Amino acid sequence: MDSREDTDFFGGTAQGVLSTAMDRPDGPQKVTGTATYADEDHPPGTVFGWLVRATVTRGFVTGLNTDELRAMPGVLLVLRDDRLLRNPAQGQAGRAPVQFKGEVAYKGQPIALVVAESFEQARHAGLAAKADYLDRGGKAVICPEDAEFETPKAKQSSMGDLDAAMTAAAHRLDGEWTTPSMSHVAMEPHSAVAWWEDGKLTVRASQQMLKHNVKELADSLGISPAMVRILAPFVGGGFGSKLGISHESVAAAIAARKLGRPVAVPLHRRQVCETTTRRSESRQRVRLCCDRDGVLTGVGHEVWVSNLPGETFSEPVTQSTPFTYRGENREIAHHVGRLNITCAGSMRAPGEAIGVPVTEAAIDELAEMAGIDPIEFRLRNIPEEDPSKEIPYSSNRLADCLRRGAELFGWSERKPAGTRREGEWLIGMGMATAVRVNMLQESEARVVLLPDGSARVETDMTDIGTGSYSILTQIAAEALGLPADRVTTVLGDSDLPPAAGSGGSFGAASSGSSVTLAAQAVREELAKRMGADPGELTLKDGHAIAGNTRRSLPDLLGGEAIEGKGTIKPGSNARSVRQASWGAQFAEVAVSAVTGEVQVRRMAAVFAAGRVLNPKTARSQCIGGMVFGIGSALTEESHYDRRDGSFVNRDLAEYKIPANLDVPKIEIEFLEDRDAWANPMQAKGIGEVAVCGTAGAILNAIANATGVRFRHLPVTLDKVIAALPRP
Repeated sequence: MDSREDTDFFGGTAQGVLSTAMDRPDGPQKVTGTATYADEDHPPGTVFGWLVRATVTRGFVTGLNTDELRAMPGVLLVLRDDRLLRNPAQGQAGRAPVQFKGEVAYKGQPIALVVAESFEQARHAGLAAKADYLDRGGKAVICPEDAEFETPKAKQSSMGDLDAAMTAAAHRLDGEWTTPSMSHVAMEPHSAVAWWEDGKLTVRASQQMLKHNVKELADSLGISPAMVRILAPFVGGGFGSKLGISHESVAAAIAARKLGRPVAVPLHRRQVCETTTRRSESRQRVRLCCDRDGVLTGVGHEVWVSNLPGETFSEPVTQSTPFTYRGENREIAHHVGRLNITCAGSMRAPGEAIGVPVTEAAIDELAEMAGIDPIEFRLRNIPEEDPSKEIPYSSNRLADCLRRGAELFGWSERKPAGTRREGEWLIGMGMATAVRVNMLQESEARVVLLPDGSARVETDMTDIGTGSYSILTQIAAEALGLPADRVTTVLGDSDLPPAAGSGGSFGAASSGSSVTLAAQAVREELAKRMGADPGELTLKDGHAIAGNTRRSLPDLLGGEAIEGKGTIKPGSNARSVRQASWGAQFAEVAVSAVTGEVQVRRMAAVFAAGRVLNPKTARSQCIGGMVFGIGSALTEESHYDRRDGSFVNRDLAEYKIPANLDVPKIEIEFLEDRDAWANPMQAKGIGEVAVCGTAGAILNAIANATGVRFRHLPVTLDKVIAALPRP
């Protein structure tokens, strides 16, 4: 998109399909167990692989007990190949990630594959594998404090003189926070099933971005992308861990070609935690200063994150800091350390998910110093335009979110810090701004109006539990004047038109826009057949209406199908205006003065995220994001053995995510906020913005309950009990 468009892309009378809480078309398949995920629906003759993984942190593999393994029951192949991956590809890479080539970069890295007739036989042999290693020197770096940090020039920025502003300010804050490494732990573990037919590779895999994944897999194997097809009709969650191609797909493809049989490589939960991507830990220094009226005069945000050697991705912690609040003096700094632990990558709301909670905790502290209510302080510091680029916002309803959220949550009942108590429980209320950048990615779709008047939507977009099947069905139905049950949406096949994929909260807006444009092309052909201009055409209830003429679609089609294609690409809009989704999030907590336990009692949020395409799926996304935020604030933390980088809590028994009893009542409201700068549908990303403010609201609620500020996440009971004054 290159300019602002106010065009009604849906035309005519509204069908009452889009922006309604329609049930998911794929819901019955999921609840009845007939939806096929990656490690299901195996072709006849499928055999199974188990990844053999390194037992050292650094070194080179010089040998493996291959003969011993081949002699074990059912074993068909012991695969060692330089094309195996060191780590997964990063999101939208479109090329092979770093490959094995004999070198080990972290403990648990896949180094071989054992294939057997059954999964149990493959696992048994794989666990019996023993490798020989050569140590060529060089110390493994496990802990961030031991790392050497790089400072990428492109990730630094400054305006004015922050040091001078801090010195002259009426109130100033200079503090340091830390957030831990975290694991995605999506419900469905990574897995892949690969087979070859007539020289073409087909892989059923758990992936989020098929058009990029095809190129990554082809490049890893050294073949043409035209010879690769990936199927991912259902994905059991990803949160960013399945953006790029991973170990299992490459290993399965190589083994399937060698054996001439389909090969399935499912990963155990522990293998997923140890070998796929993690969220980087962070150390964050925040500097804020304001005048006597609470107007910010300076904002500084400096971060230290990590990744494997050679990886270009680093957690964009400061992504929203430059444009959320005013302050003419600014300094953003970003440092990347190199660690010998599994690859860091995108995890739901990368950047803001750990950057916003910290800056929001800091904003609360400064508001407290200034003696100003936290909401009022934020209201005083909402800029009129993006202060970092001096460009307007496409839409910024943060003030409305703050005011409505305060009313919804009952903010006026909040008590001074440490003054509300119910027996052993200290009660507090907190809030935070939620903000997440909004993006558009290139996406294509095909819409076919069939001779019987029904329609089919085709795109390789994936549904990772977010509701793609619902949204795209609704968009096509609305544009073509059809009830939703007359539209079939086909997804998750790389042979279909290439979509943006699921990630970055741009999936619905990008793929939905391409479906909108494809349906518009169908409308234009129908208008031509009606002898009318497209703007004069109304499609409703399976009929085309123009002037005094009304014809049923089957009659107008005359036994033919009409196919429309739609493509959308990012244009100048991304540079002309600052696009973001906004929200205000609130939490009430109870903190035990006896045990240090923190309970989240209730939460509420108000969001302004463009046109809401389906209130039911949007609300579900926001609830999921806020549950994610509870985990970030209170429970989630990946632990590594400081001696060798072994992943300690590598399963759901030890990696603590919020369970049912940890999640309170959550109230969610959406403001009317159609953003004409964003895309033809005027919708913006909603899945990740709900993550961003939750942990900050909980941190601030804990501070209000206890009178103590916690700067090291997660806030576990041991930290709380150590900080509370003893009776």
